[in-house]
Amino acid sequence: MCEKNNLNIAIVLDNIRSMHNIGSIFRTCDAIGNCTIYLCGICAIPPNKDIHKTALGATESVNWKYCETTFLAVEKLQKKNYQIIAVEQTKKSIPLANFSTKSKKIALIFGNEVKGVSTEIIQHADDCIEIEQRGIKKSMNVSVATGIVLWSIRNNS
Repeated sequence: MCEKNNLNIAIVLDNIRSMHNIGSIFRTCDAIGNCTIYLCGICAIPPNKDIHKTALGATESVNWKYCETTFLAVEKLQKKNYQIIAVEQTKKSIPLANFSTKSKKIALIFGNEVKGVSTEIIQHADDCIEIEQRGIKKSMNVSVATGIVLWSIRNNS
């Protein structure tokens, strides 16, 4: 559980291809406090030298699990009564600044660097949230987005 607000946070990585992004997310989860990472699909898993390069040992301090598909991870978390939240830009997305959790157990789904969170997974999410952006690209690196969302939820929920 994340100590400050008693949130139990699961981070679900939907086919993240970059091992450096995965390592960075491990390191961020370590800093946020005792969150579980679900590595899904094509995500590489520890031990891996490219994950270790950015995780700097966080693969040893952060709980993680591998699921063959993101859908299987979502199903497992739904059965454990997690609020499923896709972090993706959709027509129904709630700005992160306006989001408040409905549960003490949340699963945040972050998508592939190119394709984002898959449509199938978005359809199974309870909510979609997005980080408001002002630039032309309207896109952030997945590890940066993970850090922003985790920090915001941990400090504002």
